[in-house]
Order: sequence, then structure tokens, then C-alpha cells
Amino acid sequence: MSYPSRFWADLSTRDFAEARTWGLAAQTVAVLPVAAVEQHGPHLPLSVDAALLDGVIQAALPLLPAELPVLFLPPQQLGLSTEHRSYPGTLTLSPSTLIALWTELGECVARAGIKKLLLLNGHGGNVSPMDIVARELRQRCGLLVYSSSWFGLPLPDAVSGLFSAQEHRFGIHGGEIETSMMLHLAPETVHMEHARHWRSTSQDRAERHAILGNGKSAKMGWAMEDYHSAGAVGNAAAASADKGQAVVQAAGAALAQLLAELHALPLSTLAPRPGPP
Repeated sequence: MSYPSRFWADLSTRDFAEARTWGLAAQTVAVLPVAAVEQHGPHLPLSVDAALLDGVIQAALPLLPAELPVLFLPPQQLGLSTEHRSYPGTLTLSPSTLIALWTELGECVARAGIKKLLLLNGHGGNVSPMDIVARELRQRCGLLVYSSSWFGLPLPDAVSGLFSAQEHRFGIHGGEIETSMMLHLAPETVHMEHARHWRSTSQDRAERHAILGNGKSAKMGWAMEDYHSAGAVGNAAAASADKGQAVVQAAGAALAQLLAELHALPLSTLAPRPGPP
């Protein structure tokens, strides 16, 4: 037995009932894509995070073996974007609303008899609430939950090397990488005449402070304007569609591998609750 579609919402309730009866549900990896609708500087649309995440998913789909049971839940396009509230157009949920929403969706997944869930992310601000939701669902539902961001997936050296180490570290929002991907996926939405090389204040701190600036030992509670008033950082002016295509395809291949590994991961990865001493 297999699902008639990779997409949760395309299935009928009969499909889910049969999947549970025949044991397919317990073998399935459900994927909840989470993104954001927020400003990305003067040259990119608000849809960047959702568009890039969808592009990576679309690149992964043809690489998934037919026998691999993976279901993509409806994408959650609004995320935690409070750091971008100073910029017009940004949409954001509160942390408590977001955590409640994703947790309740995970509970729905568990009720369908599915045992594994991947929270697949396209926005840096979602990382902290994803960690909370993953642990909540493990405790409440016994779900085996992993969280991953497309930008955290490993890229081959040839693709990673298209961008400088400085751009990888500091060009985190509307920079060369995101702009390149949008030039590949949705070039009609990109206004390169407004693209610049925006230097992040984080780079200044890295040059001046050994601990505060090393990117590991201390983390600032920040708003986007603290990095650059333009609402973007990185060398967007150096972006190209060819570079973007390489990133999308490589991230898609890494996602396909991640899903295969999650499917192979035994449910015994979660230990039973210990009894009384």
C-alpha cells in the first residue's frame, strides 16, 4: 500500500484509515513546513522564506523513492517575525500562539497514527519555538520529532564555495544567498536595482570582541534594524540565478536524504518512560 499523494490535504479520511489499518501510518514521516511573511529589505518580497522553503521541497520531491512514505502537511506561512516588526508589511504571530498552533497540528498528526514528524523550517526566527514544540510533542504524544532548517542542511563544497565564508556567516537576511535563490525561483519578484552590499553590525562586533563576536558564546536579543537599517544584510548585489539554482538543488537533495534517514530511524530511538525507583 502507498499514499495516492505526497500532500496531506490531497488525501481522504479513508486513505488515513486504511494507512493505519495496514501499518503504513506507523512507517510514515510527516513534514510540517514552517516559514514566515516578513520584510527582506528593499529588493525582495515578503514571501521570501515561504518561497525558498517551497523551492527546496519541490527540488526534493523527484528524489524521494516511490516506496518512501512521506506526507507534507499544509505549509504554515506565518511564523515568529517579531524582530522585523519595525518594517511595514511584516506579519507575525506571538511566541505563545505559534507554539500552541504547531503543537496542536502535531497532536493531529499523532491521532492519525503517524509516529514521526519533521518540522521543516525556512526562517531563522522559528528555530527557538521549534525546539520547544518538538519536546512538547515528544512528551505529550510520544512522537519522534526532529526539526531542521533548509539553510542548516549540508551543501557540497562546490555549492557552498560559491559564496564567501563572510557571506555565509553575516549575510543572513536578504543577502547574496537568499537573493540568488529568489532570482532562480521567482525572478519577477526581485528588484536588483535596489540590491546593495549591506554590512552587518555583527561583523563589526566580530572584529572587535573575542567573545561577544565569535558567534557562539553569547547571543544578543536583536531586532533587524540593529544589524542594518535597510532591513537586509549581505552582498545582495552579487547574487545570480545560477548560484541560486545550485543552492536549491543541493538543499533539495539533502532534504531527500534527511527524509530517508528519518524513515530508517527506529521508533525505539525514544526510550520508554522509566518506572518508579
